Amino acid sequence: QVQLVESGGGLVQPGGSLKLSCAASGSGFSINAMAWYRQAPGKQRELVARITSSGRTNYADSVKGRFTISRDNAKNTVYLQMNSLKPEDTAVYYCNADTCAVVSCFASWGQGTQVTVSS
Repeated sequence: QVQLVESGGGLVQPGGSLKLSCAASGSGFSINAMAWYRQAPGKQRELVARITSSGRTNYADSVKGRFTISRDNAKNTVYLQMNSLKPEDTAVYYCNADTCAVVSCFASWGQGTQVTVSS
């Protein structure tokens, strides 16, 4: 099993920036891709950004050019730098990791961190 713990959420004004972090802990696993998802009230959870073990990235169209996902494999940590934030970015942001153990691969999720963009 893998535990994911997010940090860095909070309240920011439109146009501001936040950097989210997610650290993975546990044993007997390897992590392939890591990603950030978000969910606003009344809406489905959506993929925001994803990064593979080799560093290849993809982004939702709504955040492309404003958000940057990165990872530090030595620290088992993934980051999401969010710039030029908009009120539409307000959501709970969740860290995700595609985790492989001996038996199988599965998705691990953090508890989420609230990001609120408001004036």
